[in-house]
Amino acid sequence: MSAHILEADSIQKSYANKLILSDVYLKCHTGEIMGLLGRNGSGKSTLLKIIFGIVAADFKFIRIDGAIKGQTAHLLKEISYLNQDSFIPQNLSVAKAISLSIMPDKIDGFYNDAMIEAIKNKKVAHLSSGELRYLEIKIVLSKDSKFALLDEPYNGLAPMMIDQINALVIANSASKGIIITDHNYENVIKVSTRLVLMHDGKTRHLGDKNQLVDFGYLREGMFH
Repeated sequence: MSAHILEADSIQKSYANKLILSDVYLKCHTGEIMGLLGRNGSGKSTLLKIIFGIVAADFKFIRIDGAIKGQTAHLLKEISYLNQDSFIPQNLSVAKAISLSIMPDKIDGFYNDAMIEAIKNKKVAHLSSGELRYLEIKIVLSKDSKFALLDEPYNGLAPMMIDQINALVIANSASKGIIITDHNYENVIKVSTRLVLMHDGKTRHLGDKNQLVDFGYLREGMFH
């Protein structure tokens, strides 16, 4: 399978005359998991929404395989996106949500999953927060896209469920480029093949997780 490259270049964004993102650059290849870290308010979620095209930037270039993608419509087949908030209507059954979201030729493979088997006969409204998040993440990662952006995938999840989601992310990174951000920095570090830190409105591409201490994001001994 040929590799693909997503580039977010020269991203600038201001809110109320305050510069949030300043000349940000990201480059993600298929086959890698990029962990995007940073303090609250550093612009991580905003950056993902700008890349996906649902938040306007003051300035940006989004390129896939070197071609500029100027409109959100051009990105929908290239990038899938997990919002912090639930996106599946509560009135649907799990089976209906799957049938509406997954291509027919992928349905059998989607159900070949112990977690999905356990919830397939439930209503979405009756799922636990962990079951719902797992379903949403699996749907996003099953899209026929080259890249996936995951915003707060671990939100409110028990450790066992986090382990299952990490396994799901790693398995799908074989065919996609994945950018993941979450307040649960330990699992972002654990699952990522490369780390980027949002700091002072810019992206710092880290060669080693110990640099998280150098930039003041973590204190010595806060990760293993």
